[in-house]
Amino acid sequence: MRTLPLVIAATVAFVLGIVATLFVVRQPATATHVAAVDKPALYWYDPMVPQQHFNAPGKSPFMDMQLVPKYADSGGEDTGTVRIDPRQTQNLGVRTAKAERGTLTHTVHATGALAFDERSVAVVQSRVAGIVEKLWVRAPLSAVTRGQPLVTVIAPDWTAAQEEYLSLRRAKAGGLDALRAAARQRLVLIGVDDAQIRAVERTGQAETRITISAPRDGVITDLAIREGASVLAGTPLVTLSGLDTVWVNVAIAETDSGRIAAGATATASLPAFPGENFTGTVEALLPDLDPATRTQRARIVLPNPKGRLAPGMYASVEITPAAPPTNSILISSEAVIATGTRNVVVVDDGHGRFRVKEVRMGEEAGGKTAVLDGVREGDLVVLSGQFLIDSEASLSGTLARLDDGTPTSPSPRTETAPAANAQHSATGVVRAIDGPRCTIATDAIASLDMEAMTMTFACPAKASASDIRVGQRVSFNFFTNADGQFEIAKISVLGEKKDRTP
Repeated sequence: MRTLPLVIAATVAFVLGIVATLFVVRQPATATHVAAVDKPALYWYDPMVPQQHFNAPGKSPFMDMQLVPKYADSGGEDTGTVRIDPRQTQNLGVRTAKAERGTLTHTVHATGALAFDERSVAVVQSRVAGIVEKLWVRAPLSAVTRGQPLVTVIAPDWTAAQEEYLSLRRAKAGGLDALRAAARQRLVLIGVDDAQIRAVERTGQAETRITISAPRDGVITDLAIREGASVLAGTPLVTLSGLDTVWVNVAIAETDSGRIAAGATATASLPAFPGENFTGTVEALLPDLDPATRTQRARIVLPNPKGRLAPGMYASVEITPAAPPTNSILISSEAVIATGTRNVVVVDDGHGRFRVKEVRMGEEAGGKTAVLDGVREGDLVVLSGQFLIDSEASLSGTLARLDDGTPTSPSPRTETAPAANAQHSATGVVRAIDGPRCTIATDAIASLDMEAMTMTFACPAKASASDIRVGQRVSFNFFTNADGQFEIAKISVLGEKKDRTP
């Protein structure tokens, strides 16, 4: 009989031991829970729609993701900063890079075609009337060298001028030196060169034909005569273009024309010579702008010592500005957030703290941007994941302040009359009413091109109605208020005439 009390006592002791063990084991968890309760969340929000607040955790009605808590001390501890849980930044792959001092060389890329250097064009003409007896070069674009015969002309005026000069040379009377010099000068003026004059003096016979030679090396770009043709004084016979240098006429975008000036170095590559570059110089930026393409022509001179570059060839050109590059602070271009009215970057201050700063931009090239003001050398700027920081900054008002030294509390709300915003009509079923917020399972909203979904609306006291209950089907109008939230302007229960209009 004494065995039963012993069994009961052992059982009770065993149960008490288990209870004590569980109490000891659960104490840290309870402490952790209490610590968490010491920092209550103000509300929960969707990082993609930060202006929409929720009173309880759960799944976002906008995105397929969990809501994120907003704590009272999650804002920046210093003016202009915002604090984000380091685990969030790591999970979202936030990348940073240092702002470094360096030089930014902006290279202008352009395309164009090769052309003859028009400064090396020579026109061969007859200075007296005559008849073309022989053409030594019969086809256009034929290459010629300096002194090569081009055309032979029979010209009576040339013959008469030679005879006059020979007669004065034969005369024995004194005082004829001036006349002889004048007669010789006349031969020069009508196109007889010194070699031909010396030949006439040596033989004592006037030449009835005059051969005109090429004044320089080049190609025949225009052959305006044929054998047997009559020519007048001053008639162009042959046009000769040199190939020692060629032009590249490239189209420069209007946005780049301010970076180009005479003397800039240009490097051209041609499909005809793959892997080979030709270096030249910008001679001039021509003062005309094509109104259709908004481009300005630049003239580049390329040396052509071997004559391989032919006018008409296509060329891709890189132009390096003549002005020396300036030393400035450089950041990656992907770090810049353009808001439309200003440019900002997010600076990592360490320990999960980020600062949104407005910057003044300079040149951009090669994925780098020069910052003239707003960022210091060595600052860590955020390259990716800015949407999360942007959301947090929008919640705390940091982005609006842009580190201007104003208090960290959000700026006072500016009331906007509902009539100033576009209103949308919708119908749906009331799912929850929580003070000034109302959750409604809406039907498709055509004016916003939105499918049926559950949304939370702001419902101020002046728009709330005592006869609205959970589960009722309602018709309502709403608009986007100054805080970016959907706010109900008028709501009524379907099937009833009563409604409330703020």
